[in-house]
Amino acid sequence: MKRSELSEYIKETIIEVLSEASAEDVENQAELNKELEKTVALNKELSEDIEDEDEADKAASKSAGKKDSVSTLARKLQDVTKEMKTTVNKWKKAEGEEKERLLARLKELTKIKKELEGLI
Repeated sequence: MKRSELSEYIKETIIEVLSEASAEDVENQAELNKELEKTVALNKELSEDIEDEDEADKAASKSAGKKDSVSTLARKLQDVTKEMKTTVNKWKKAEGEEKERLLARLKELTKIKKELEGLI
């Protein structure tokens, strides 16, 4: 078999294989697309939740600078510690950009925690 005949045979075989998409393949791809859309929606919700938490933490750190009672500061410290634990669990499961974003969040929470411990 000549080289040109071989390359022509390979091209025809590839085209034949790729054009044979069964109804099951199309259905499976549709299911995968739905799962992808759900994942995108969950990522958007997670981003919004983290932004809301950031705003709440900024407000908490500003109010912590005032003369709060020890019990109030201890409760805030407990809340920050709890959030750090949940963020660490999310960080362990995350990959890529999300993991970096959660790491930055953990660094912010560590700063807040140290400030609260200093006030107590």
